[in-house]
Amino acid sequence: MTKLRYILIILFVAFISACSTTKYLAPGQKLYTGSQVKIVDKDIKKSDAKALNAELLAMLRPKPNTTILGLRYKLWIYNKTRTNKVRGLRHYLNTHFGEPPVLVNTVDLEKNSSILQNRLQNEGYFVAQVNGDTVSKKGSKVAKAVYTTQTGPAYHYRKIVFPTEKDDLDTAVTGTAAQSLLKVGDRYDLDVIKAERIRIDARLKEKGFFYFSPDNLIMRYDSTIANHQVDMFVKVKETTPDQARWIYQIRNIYVYPKYSLRDTSLKLDSAEKYRWYNVIDPKKSVRPFLFKNTVLLHPGDVYNRTAHNNSLNRFIELGPFSFVKNRFEDVTPDSAKLDIYYFLTQSKRKSLTAEIIARQTSANYDGTQFNLTFKNKNTFKGGELFTLTFFTSTDKQFGSYHNGFNVYQFGVQPSMSWPRFISPFDFKTNNAFIPRTVLTTGYTLIDRSQLYTLNSFNGSWGYQWKPNLHKQNVFNLLEVTYVDAANISQLYQDSIRKTRNPTLTHVINNQFTFGSSYSYTYDNTTEDFRINSIYYMSKLSLSGNVYGILTGADTLKGKVSKLFGTPFDQYIKLENEFRFFHKLGPGSKVAARFMVDVGLPYGNSTILPYTQQFFIGGPNSLRGFQARSIGPGSYYPPGSVTSGSQFLPDESGDIKIEGNIEYRPKLFSIVEGALFVDAGNIWLMRPHYGLPGAAFGKNFLSQIAADVGFGLRFNLSVLILRTDMGFPVLKPKTNNTGIIDGVNYTGSGWHGSNAVFNLAIGYPF
Repeated sequence: MTKLRYILIILFVAFISACSTTKYLAPGQKLYTGSQVKIVDKDIKKSDAKALNAELLAMLRPKPNTTILGLRYKLWIYNKTRTNKVRGLRHYLNTHFGEPPVLVNTVDLEKNSSILQNRLQNEGYFVAQVNGDTVSKKGSKVAKAVYTTQTGPAYHYRKIVFPTEKDDLDTAVTGTAAQSLLKVGDRYDLDVIKAERIRIDARLKEKGFFYFSPDNLIMRYDSTIANHQVDMFVKVKETTPDQARWIYQIRNIYVYPKYSLRDTSLKLDSAEKYRWYNVIDPKKSVRPFLFKNTVLLHPGDVYNRTAHNNSLNRFIELGPFSFVKNRFEDVTPDSAKLDIYYFLTQSKRKSLTAEIIARQTSANYDGTQFNLTFKNKNTFKGGELFTLTFFTSTDKQFGSYHNGFNVYQFGVQPSMSWPRFISPFDFKTNNAFIPRTVLTTGYTLIDRSQLYTLNSFNGSWGYQWKPNLHKQNVFNLLEVTYVDAANISQLYQDSIRKTRNPTLTHVINNQFTFGSSYSYTYDNTTEDFRINSIYYMSKLSLSGNVYGILTGADTLKGKVSKLFGTPFDQYIKLENEFRFFHKLGPGSKVAARFMVDVGLPYGNSTILPYTQQFFIGGPNSLRGFQARSIGPGSYYPPGSVTSGSQFLPDESGDIKIEGNIEYRPKLFSIVEGALFVDAGNIWLMRPHYGLPGAAFGKNFLSQIAADVGFGLRFNLSVLILRTDMGFPVLKPKTNNTGIIDGVNYTGSGWHGSNAVFNLAIGYPF
């Protein structure tokens, strides 16, 4: 009965809304409620008819008034706020949130019918007919338009004929036939024909036909063939000029590193030749070798548009230049030749920026960070980027585990990036992206008030390169991190002594790691046209491996190796993250994520250093649990630990498995919704004293934690503000399969004690 009452209330509200938006209409006026396309041809396939219906409906104009659940809320606002005033709140609401009525007499049935018929003919339904009419119930103040469509038979290709002539251009056009978008048996489609002309032009640009254009091609078809078939003939127009028929080669290349609009002379007499290109730079603002990885075309090369476009992109990727303009000069005395001029506008060499950031950390801390960054974009005149960043931050933890232990940080991070590989080996790439060598260093002071202070030093030397737009590789030949604990408070020492909690001790253990790392990332999620898109990241990290083996390090046997008098950490660590996104329709999608991370400590270590361990829970992980409060395994700190230490320690592990799935519908305006399920846990690689049930074993599936929940996202363009409410449904306890049994979901007590509210910025994944 309760559900029925809610349904009746919704129907009543919808009825009242409909009446309130039509009562303002003048006599004889009718509100336009939308259109319907009725395909009455019985021979067309249901799948084709469904696709055509959606396509044709999208072309109809005007659009009816906006609705949500059948309620014309914008029209209702418009009617309720109508005013003759040109300012004030009513005028603002009326013009910014209201929407005037769309009347049926504004619908041009004849024009819409013509548009639909033309569209059908362009898609191979050459004898299609469309007739439009309005439909309204007697006495009703609303009406819709109905377009009755007779598609007729679709025409398909019987054969595709490319040029048979023997000159260079015709031969090149015919050489592209294997990759043609036009296939025998496919339905005639004008959009595909246009795309085919562009495809052929793009292929010819790779073969030196610099002046050729899609307009030089004509696509003729013969539709008089029996059985509704079409013969398509791809032809080069007879009026195509000679220049468009020639294959062009590169003669000279000139680069202007400090170009301005005031420059009117080419200054070729001051050109400095470096290998295969010439640099005109009287002020010596850069060193000529800077462009050896940028200018991809060489004298004598046949013009290739991909190589040219990649060069343009690389000029910008170098860093010192904000704009690049190019010019081709036809220098054809007796053969087809081109001179290329690259005009580069330099950006400001030095800059100082300050920024204030609001952030949320993985440990459920909210706070602010202030950054002061100095940059020198051409430090040694070779495109080097020197960056020096000073930062300070303060973070406060909110939620049920908050005990006032705020975190303050201060640090400095110098780094240098070179737009090339600095290596004894000569690596060459010819894509659109500049490879880089990166040196980073840094120091961070971390002060967790009333508990301890950590001094963290780090440095790395490595390489970054992108094979294409979607793939990225980062190889750090050497990464060094040293973390030294200091100023450990008596409160923290007493907590360790009273509780004998090994996790508390692990946090303040000194950490010394050195080794290599490699990460690979594939990401095509930025391409909005894709129905399905993926993100994948894999990273392998090593520390102390070779040195530990050479010195015979074995902590379990009492042999601890040192480097520079300090014990070091020895491990292999592999991280994997996979994300999948599927569009269900305009504004809605399903997003999923799966992570498997494994760290293997050995030799000089029995557990991963704290900064290299994995955590789970919180606003970007399992949202039904507080950050870092789950695991490892089925371990949960007993009351003696939590009461004795005055706070719940951050739980960490050597292994992490996590999966998430989320439905993201667009609700209205800037508001998006979410329904989600999260599951996962962390484990230690080996049993550890004081942490029963924490090691990974064959019963790991029974130790999975899970939650369900819902949320809202407010898409403000510059950022996304996210709210999530998560409810745990499985907790990783040895003698309990979960909390789902015996739960009264309607009870306010359960809601209050188990619901976890998350406020965050950005999507969780």
